[in-house]
Amino acid sequence: MAKVAFLGLGVMGFPMAGHLRTRGGHDVVVYNRTPAKADAWVTKFGGASAPTPREAASGADFVFSCVGNDDDLREVANGPDGAFRGMQPGAVFIDNTTASATVARELHAAAKAAGIGFLDAPVSGGQAGAENGVLTVMVGGDEDDYAKAQPVIEAFARMVGHMGPSGAGQLTKMVNQIAIAGLVQGLSEGIHFARKAGLDVEKVIGVISKGAAQSWQMENRWKTMAEGRFEFGFAVDWMRKDLGICLAQANETGARLPVTALVDQFYADVQAMGGRRWDTSALIARLDGVGGKD
Repeated sequence: MAKVAFLGLGVMGFPMAGHLRTRGGHDVVVYNRTPAKADAWVTKFGGASAPTPREAASGADFVFSCVGNDDDLREVANGPDGAFRGMQPGAVFIDNTTASATVARELHAAAKAAGIGFLDAPVSGGQAGAENGVLTVMVGGDEDDYAKAQPVIEAFARMVGHMGPSGAGQLTKMVNQIAIAGLVQGLSEGIHFARKAGLDVEKVIGVISKGAAQSWQMENRWKTMAEGRFEFGFAVDWMRKDLGICLAQANETGARLPVTALVDQFYADVQAMGGRRWDTSALIARLDGVGGKD
């Protein structure tokens, strides 16, 4: 059993912290910007809450974070009341936020200067993966920090991989989001085409999902896409944030992402249709004319 802090109790962080407590058996202290969520977590899982990241991290062996963006991460990690101020030498900070590789490297350097470890460890699997404890975790950072943290991370993960030095976890997550964007658009067009062609979508998916077209998105999203249900899952707003990170990184490195840039604009259309909080599979709504679009 380790002493663990978890910062950020959104739709991902809340169950992830819960698995650290129940499945991992760790002593967990949580922090959330809105204290009511921290109180709700303690009521459900036990453990304790703290009013600041610094106090939550005090004496912890491992500190996890899952917050909104680069600036949120900087604040909870290295702000005036950030976790770095309360962490003991040798402790490891594990960030599960999807953020930039730049902020990962920045905080890695700051952590090293403070005598602590830092791992960028974004996750894939969505809210369902977090709730079921089967996330995929892509980790960047020093090998010795990874070796210490991996058994703890496994409390909420099905797959944990060390991808390389600081920033490599975030870069791998970018690859993940680039691939998903193209897959969801392709699946949207396929289902849209099948309906226009007068095919039985369920029969079509039943056959092609057993061949080369199969994907997680097809297996888990085709039915709700065909039914026009999107009030769940990974929000379009979050995907646009992630794709913005991908496109900014591509500009820095000279990578060419024409399909990703196009799908990002399609998601902007979905936002304009009122679908900011719809699941990312809502790309099909743009094709089907929901909200007045053709």
